[in-house]
Amino acid sequence: MADLQGKVAAVTGATRGAGRAIAVELGAAGATVFVGGRSTRERKSPINRDETIEETAELVTAAGGRGVAVRCDFTDPADVDAFRDRVEAEADGRLDVLVDDVWGGEQDTRFGVFWEQDLEKQLGMWRNSVQAHLVTLHRLLPLLIRRPGGLLVEVTDGDDDEYYAQSLAYDSVKVAIRRFGTVMAKELEAFGGTSVAVTPGFLRSEQMLEHFGVTEENWRDAIAKEPHYAMSETPHYVGRGIAALAADPDRHRFTGRALASWTLMREYGFTDLDGSRPDWGRWYEEVFKAGVDPTTADASEYR
Repeated sequence: MADLQGKVAAVTGATRGAGRAIAVELGAAGATVFVGGRSTRERKSPINRDETIEETAELVTAAGGRGVAVRCDFTDPADVDAFRDRVEAEADGRLDVLVDDVWGGEQDTRFGVFWEQDLEKQLGMWRNSVQAHLVTLHRLLPLLIRRPGGLLVEVTDGDDDEYYAQSLAYDSVKVAIRRFGTVMAKELEAFGGTSVAVTPGFLRSEQMLEHFGVTEENWRDAIAKEPHYAMSETPHYVGRGIAALAADPDRHRFTGRALASWTLMREYGFTDLDGSRPDWGRWYEEVFKAGVDPTTADASEYR
């Protein structure tokens, strides 16, 4: 088990999905976690979902850490200043781990030929993600570098530039965020910091489960609609990977790299909530990319 007792983390985009699970797994390792997002019990974000940052903070505390909910629109420097001030006031300005997971592009993502898509939606995706990441880095990195050994994690989609998601705007967002992890490794080096990008695999997030009309209890029913979902993982899988990385005193060997839930699993040996070890990286190479009929592949060999 990762040990982050006495450490302070901040997770952006922590309302749901990977951000929520990452925050919870950092809490399970003993960290104090400041969880930021736009959805509160008093006011929903434009995405209009029921998950809230207060719930995330409560889950962090229930897991064994201390969760602190901070309503924040990470595209707004004033909001991020207020988030920083909460860390200053309640954690004596200490920040050991910054997980930059904010996304907010669900409503704007469109797939297909770029010039046939709504331009404002494509630009909105950039504002809600790339702009939010840049504002977050600008305002919160000064806290991270106060002590040597800080860890920055940029959460993205994909661990290299080979995969194209059939959307220029979406693809370029994820490439940019992955690049942030590489570039910041160079800028944090002088302060003893580590910077990486991390991607989950095929997520069983709240929205993805709803998309397939299943729950976590019967998620395998979705395989009939999407055979590759046989290799899906809960958001806690990448959360456990990031917690293990944060607790690794030798983590600097990874600085500047793009990692994944499956590469972290191979390194640290953790499991998903059900005890399995889904390896989307192997599945992608040997089944998806190889053109193998996924209904004929033995998923158990990859879990």
